[in-house]
Amino acid sequence: MVELDILYQDEHCVAVFKPSGLLVHRSLIDKYETQFAMQILRDQLGQRVYPLHRLDKATSGVLLFGLSSNVAKQFGKLFENNQVHKTYLAIVRGYLEGEGTVDYPLKETLDKMVDKKARQDKPAQAAVSHFSNLATIELPYAVGRYNTARYSIVQLQPDTGRKHQLRRHMAHLRHPILGDVNYGDNKHNRFVREQMAFNGLALTAKRMRFVHPITQEDIVVESKVETRFKQLLSNWGMVDSDINAIWSN
Repeated sequence: MVELDILYQDEHCVAVFKPSGLLVHRSLIDKYETQFAMQILRDQLGQRVYPLHRLDKATSGVLLFGLSSNVAKQFGKLFENNQVHKTYLAIVRGYLEGEGTVDYPLKETLDKMVDKKARQDKPAQAAVSHFSNLATIELPYAVGRYNTARYSIVQLQPDTGRKHQLRRHMAHLRHPILGDVNYGDNKHNRFVREQMAFNGLALTAKRMRFVHPITQEDIVVESKVETRFKQLLSNWGMVDSDINAIWSN
C-alpha cells in the first residue's frame, strides 16, 4: 500500500479511508503485520500524526487523525463526551426489518496478551446502538438449513464506543454481520467468501460528523462507495444507482 485516500484535511486534522485488513497502528495482537495506517499517513504527509479513535482491523471507513498533540487532546474530549457522530453501513444475516435501538450493556472483551494486566472483573458497561434497514436481499442459495439466503443492508449509529460494539449488538439481535469471525455465522461467512469473493468484514464507517474543536465549524466527512461492497451488491443484482442511494442515505 502506497497511500491512503484523504477524505478531509485542514491544518489541524486529517481524515482518511482505512481499508479492511489494515491496522490503525502497531499492536501486539498482530505482531507480524508490517503496514499500519498511522505510519503510512505519516510518510504520506511527511509529518507526525495522532490517531484520534479506533477502527477494528477488519472494519473499513473514515479514520481521523490529529496533526499535533494539542489538537489530539481537544478532539479526545469530543470522543470522550460522545460528540463525534459516526454512521456505519453493514450487511447482516437475515431480515432485520424497520429501525430500532439496541440498549444492551457489554462486558469489556480482553485480549490475553495485550490486556493481561487489566482488571478482569469489570462490570458490563452501558452500550447503545441504533439501526435502520435500508434494503433486503434474498438469494436462491441454500446456506445452512434454509433454501434461500436472506440478508439486510443496515445503517448503524452507535451512541457509545465499546470494543466491537456494533458487531456484538448485531450478534445479540441474531443478525450477525457478514464476515465476522468472532461473533458471526461461519456458514454465511464462507458463502460470501467462496461464492461471492467477498473478503473481510461487511462493516464500514461511511460518515463522521463533529463540531471542529478549533474552528467551531460543523464538519461532515464521508467516504466513497467501497469497492468490496459495490462488487458484492452488484453480484447480488443491485444496480449502481441503488447502491449509491444506499451509501448516501
